[in-house]
Amino acid sequence: MKTAEQIHQQDLERLRSLRYMDDDFFTVCLEDNFEAVELILRIVLGKEVRIKSIRTQEVLKNLHGRSAILDVHVIDADDKEADIEIQRSDAGAGAKRARHNSSLLDAHILKPGENTEDIPDSYVIFITENDVMKGGKPIYLVERYVSIGDEKVLFGDGSHIIYVNGKYRGDDEIGRLMHDFSCTNPDDMNYDVLAKKARYFKQDEEGVKSMCKMLEDMRNEAAQKAELDKARQIAVCMIKDGELPIEKIALYSGLSLDEVRELAEPIMA
Repeated sequence: MKTAEQIHQQDLERLRSLRYMDDDFFTVCLEDNFEAVELILRIVLGKEVRIKSIRTQEVLKNLHGRSAILDVHVIDADDKEADIEIQRSDAGAGAKRARHNSSLLDAHILKPGENTEDIPDSYVIFITENDVMKGGKPIYLVERYVSIGDEKVLFGDGSHIIYVNGKYRGDDEIGRLMHDFSCTNPDDMNYDVLAKKARYFKQDEEGVKSMCKMLEDMRNEAAQKAELDKARQIAVCMIKDGELPIEKIALYSGLSLDEVRELAEPIMA
């Protein structure tokens, strides 16, 4: 078994390897970091943006309880909203995922009694480690169009989806930004506002301490999830066996009675 010191040294090693392209590090570095978020949006959208609200790791749910966790949820001075997502896996940046996040964002923008025509623009921005569109471009804009004969006209519903190619390294602002997103060493970054926060969490005593605590919490959460998954697997096996009532299964598995009933429902149907 590893000692506490060995685990701590592993955490420090992992911390040194973290980049903005890692979503946990991305969100902690952008929490309340208005200057950095405004920089990212200015480069990606090609225009100046003033931010009035930043919420990280925010859970949005639809009416049926289906949810999405937004890495960075931003509201600007004109009440336009943006969801900035980091996606290292190509599978996590699919078209249906973008559609889902966009629909949740729009559903939460409009308040009861407000006119749908007044709904502000929304942006779902995927910053991907790979060029998921495989076009060699730095940025891909996804918009709706109306087909009128052979002509296509922009629908203009104010819903925007943007993919940013994390592999792009052109000699321009977006190329320098994507370089910084892949940097493990803050001293190698181009943009001071990004380097400053990364340097705090990687080199400052208090920042390192808070990051190590976050890594410990993530490790404990993963262990708890593994235990819960194992308990559910055992409960499913007992349900399929059919020898015990659900009350006993709940007692032996450590799950709640409601959770066992939920597991049993599709099996007994």
